[in-house]
Amino acid sequence: MFKRSHIPVLLLALAVLASACSPTALTVEPQPQPRTMTVTGSGMVELIPDVAYIYIGVQTKNASAAEAVAENNSLAGRVAATLAGFDIASEDIQTTNFSIWPSDQYDENGNKTATLYVVDNTVYVAVRDMEIIGDLLDAIIRAGANSINGIQFDVEDKGPAISQARLAAVADAIQQAEQLAEAAGVTLGEVQIISYYDSIPVSYADYGKGGGYVGAMSVPVSAGQTQVTTTVTIVFELK
Repeated sequence: MFKRSHIPVLLLALAVLASACSPTALTVEPQPQPRTMTVTGSGMVELIPDVAYIYIGVQTKNASAAEAVAENNSLAGRVAATLAGFDIASEDIQTTNFSIWPSDQYDENGNKTATLYVVDNTVYVAVRDMEIIGDLLDAIIRAGANSINGIQFDVEDKGPAISQARLAAVADAIQQAEQLAEAAGVTLGEVQIISYYDSIPVSYADYGKGGGYVGAMSVPVSAGQTQVTTTVTIVFELK
């Protein structure tokens, strides 16, 4: 049993021990945020399309489904022969739709008069000789195609153009940053962040009103040009 005179000494020792075991609070000084400059540059490369994609369809109607199919097959065969005559490779022709459905016919009073069977046969064709497009369209219409979607012009290999546009965009951003830094009396440091966006549009020719009936005609077609554009955003550290 402790003597009364030893109790204050024991309490003091326990207090010192508890203080030694308690965590030490650290004070962290906030670090200054680095100064930065953000610039956006752009690069553009013009290309001449070297391929055209066309939806070519043959649509027939008849009160007899069998006769509608037979007529469609006959016309589609003529269109296929015409494509072959223009040296369109078989791998560049893909069937995208073959369908048959009944279509009820009505008079002006809304009374049903008949039922016709509609047959649609559509192929997706890649034309790689841009010089023949006008003559090709004229020939397939005469052969029996009566549904043609708008022509889509494209460039088959856009890789080199994309690379050029990116390099031009980065060079544009760096030039802007250097000019701004000189004007502001600061020095550019390391690149902190870089992001980019490629824009590769595809051009269209509104031919056949997006798939409506077209009649035989001489067809002037111009592919024009398309543009590959890259936008680059770069964040530079400032010294």
